[in-house]
Amino acid sequence: MSNAAALHRRIVHIKAEITALGPLRPGTLSQQYNVCGTPGCRCKDDPPHKHGPYSQLSYPWRARSRSEFVREDEIGQVEEQLHNYARLRTLIDQWIDAAIELARLERQERRRRQPTLQPKPRVSRQTRAGRPEL
Repeated sequence: MSNAAALHRRIVHIKAEITALGPLRPGTLSQQYNVCGTPGCRCKDDPPHKHGPYSQLSYPWRARSRSEFVREDEIGQVEEQLHNYARLRTLIDQWIDAAIELARLERQERRRRQPTLQPKPRVSRQTRAGRPEL
């Protein structure tokens, strides 16, 4: 069994894992505390007692930073989507690593199979022009 065959099998396995991932979502889930605009609210005390915690999902998408609040009953679902996305990124990196190694092995094999060419004898310009070399 060659390394190339093992790499092909690895790529097929990675593709199967990717298709089985389920819902994805990029980003980071964090806990946020907010200050409201109501005068005299506890969030403006010294020290402040801010409102929260609120779960917030932050992520970049199409060259823009985005964030959205996540309801408490949706946190488990969002965490699973974040986990699936992280797994997708890992699998893609593994796929690329395997593809690069496979290309390297295939290039080596092509070179190994190529017949070695004998170098042509060097002929000076003067000899080609019909003049003897000096």
